Amino acid sequence: MKFLILLLILFSTTSLAFADTGYVSAQISSDVHTLIVGNQIMITADISNNQNTQQSFAYLTQVKDEQQAVISLSWLTGSLSPSQSFSPAQSWTPTESGLYVIEIFVWESIDNPEALSPPLSMTVTVVDPNT
Repeated sequence: MKFLILLLILFSTTSLAFADTGYVSAQISSDVHTLIVGNQIMITADISNNQNTQQSFAYLTQVKDEQQAVISLSWLTGSLSPSQSFSPAQSWTPTESGLYVIEIFVWESIDNPEALSPPLSMTVTVVDPNT
C-alpha cells in the first residue's frame, strides 16, 4: 500500500500557515491569508515515505485565480528511500491582486497521476499596497 505523509507550509513575508494530512484524513486552515503583489513566496511541503520500499514521486504545485484558471504550474520528481523525508519547495510571485487557490499534489509520477497522499489546498488573498 502506497502512501506519504504530507505537511503543507506556505511561507511569505507576512504569514506562516500549515495544513497537515495523514493517510486517512486531511485538515487545513480555513483562514484566508494575505500576500503582497510582487513578493515571492515559497510553497513547500514535508513529504515522508512511511513504507519499507523505495517510492518514486512527482510533487506538483498549482495556483488558480478567481476564474479557476491555472496561472502557475510547477513540479519536480524524485524518489524517497524507506523512512526518508524531503521538503520540496516551489516559488510563486503574485503579479495581480485577487483571490487565489494554491494546491499541492503528490503523485506516483507525471505519467502516472496516482495520488500518494490527499491533495492540499489553501486560499490566499493577494493585495497591492500601491492601490
